[in-house]
Amino acid sequence: MMELAIAHERVLRADEKLMLAPLARLALSADYSRTCAHLRANPAFGAAVERFEVVNRDLKALMTDWQTRSVAGATLPNDHTDTAYDNGIIDRLGRFHDRVEALLDEFVALVPRLAYYRDGLLAALERSEDGEIAFVSDVGCESYHTLWFDLHEELLRLSGTERVE
Repeated sequence: MMELAIAHERVLRADEKLMLAPLARLALSADYSRTCAHLRANPAFGAAVERFEVVNRDLKALMTDWQTRSVAGATLPNDHTDTAYDNGIIDRLGRFHDRVEALLDEFVALVPRLAYYRDGLLAALERSEDGEIAFVSDVGCESYHTLWFDLHEELLRLSGTERVE
């Protein structure tokens, strides 16, 4: 099936990665507006998306702290050699996750397929807590940050809203 989509140029392949072709992305956007009209009209979903945007700022700050360190007043990239510092950030990530679990459950109740993100976020957190620090933010695995970003993108598509920067 995927090879057929590639042959018809609906999907583009870059090495082993796949992505939608521009026209396929446009068609998908139009389909979202049709298939998500009921969700977009649901006040509970709109309120949950608004709460997500608020906690998204908190996660952005946490990820900045994971990726950088303040050393003698200068902000430097975090080289992850200070395990106490990294473990402190992972502890904060755990507290963050505790705060957003109910929100993630709300999304799953409204859109059951979003359980993939809820479950993946918990798994990434647990792996991070077990010492696999790549699962905090690395793009080469289903890290907490990568899954959160993908969930955010999906929520934007479902709600028909634009990214808040």
